Amino acid sequence: MTRVSGNVVPIPDKVNVNLTESEIEIKGPNGKVIYPLNKNVTLKSENSQILILNKDESKQTKAVSGTYRSLLSNMIHGVTVGYEKKLIVVGVGYKVSVNANVLNMNIGYSHPINYKAPEGISIISSTPTEILIRGVDKQKVGQTAADIRAFRKPEPYKGKGIRYENEIIVLKETKKK
Repeated sequence: MTRVSGNVVPIPDKVNVNLTESEIEIKGPNGKVIYPLNKNVTLKSENSQILILNKDESKQTKAVSGTYRSLLSNMIHGVTVGYEKKLIVVGVGYKVSVNANVLNMNIGYSHPINYKAPEGISIISSTPTEILIRGVDKQKVGQTAADIRAFRKPEPYKGKGIRYENEIIVLKETKKK
C-alpha cells in the first residue's frame, strides 16, 4: 500500500455519503458533489469513515487510490466549509460588476466581456475591482478563477490586468535611452 491509500477519510457528522457502483455523492450543509468512480479502486463507507481499497498492486492503481484519497478529503471540505478564490482587477478604468451570476467586465477592450458562471459556482463583486468566486468543488472554483484571469493576464511592465489576491507580479524595467 502507498502512504495515502489504505488510510481512511473521516466523515464529519453533518456530511452524508452515498456510494453507488459508478459514482460517489457527498452532501453537506453547503451543497453536494458527485464524482465518478474508477474501476481500480473500491470505496467502503463504515463507522463515519471512507476506506479506500486497491483492486490490485499495480503502480497505476496505487496512484489512483492516492488521488481518490485527496479528492475525497477535498470534497468533504467543500461541502462543509467551501472554497473561495479572490481576484483583483488592476488598471485605470478597469471595473467589474455581477448581475444574475453573470460577470460583466470592462478591462480595456473595445467591448465589455460577459462571463456566465458555471453551475454550482457563485461570483460576488463587492467593489468594482474585486471578484470573489465561491463553490463546493475545488476544481471548478480554481478553473473558473483561471478562466476569468485569462481574459486579461497581468502584464509585466505596469502590472495591469486580473490577478489572484496573493499573486506577486515581478515588474520588468523599461528600456532607458
